Amino acid sequence: MSTGILDGKIALVTGASTGIGREIVLELARRGADAVINHVNDAPGADALAVEVRGLGRRAIAIHADVGFADQVEAMCAAAERELGGIDILVNNAGVQTWSPLLDLAEADWDRVIRTNLKGCFLCTQSAGRRIKARDGGRVINIGSGANKFAFPRLVDYTASRGGIEMFTKVAAVELARFGITVNCVAPGAIETERTQRESPDYAGTWAALTPLGRVGKPSDVAQAVAFFAGPDAGFVTGQTLWIDGGLNSKPAWPYEG
Repeated sequence: MSTGILDGKIALVTGASTGIGREIVLELARRGADAVINHVNDAPGADALAVEVRGLGRRAIAIHADVGFADQVEAMCAAAERELGGIDILVNNAGVQTWSPLLDLAEADWDRVIRTNLKGCFLCTQSAGRRIKARDGGRVINIGSGANKFAFPRLVDYTASRGGIEMFTKVAAVELARFGITVNCVAPGAIETERTQRESPDYAGTWAALTPLGRVGKPSDVAQAVAFFAGPDAGFVTGQTLWIDGGLNSKPAWPYEG
């Protein structure tokens, strides 16, 4: 049940029907927030999550919207305002990636990744931000990754989008501060989800060996960091990126061990 820290708050989480997004919704609900659960192609998953949130004593609605299109984003935010009363917390979690060498990457794949990951972050922040401003401030939390900072071959479009989110976070933090809105970024390292398990059967074993803490992350590790930024303890923190990676991105390529 709710701990009350976020009682009375309404959280919109994009890409929320599975994986990290799903756990973020549940963690915020456990702390008292009502939920707007965005999905683009998983109505059953989003509806089931809404039922689970209601079981925690919170209100919840599931809304279909492709975050890369302004009309769909505006309709989603308007529905949140109409049905729940507004938006206090936005978590820009929706994201897609491709796997292709730079010289072979299709233009359509580049456009889809940038539109969803980066443009979607902009559109949601703009539309939800106007509503957060009207409620005298709140929180925007963007989900990044190690690709915020580091070059990952075969992920050029994804890396470009995440690097853009890093700087978008900083600019948005500066511009929205006068409205009482903080903007921060949570950057996960290797996190085991349904998707990463499908992509690599030994995902946990591969990445645990590279991670100083000796394990991969769980969606709950990311969700707890998001909840920190969403809550009152982070009221004087803005424009920051918090790495949830077990030390993975602090470790350089280094040929000497022991």
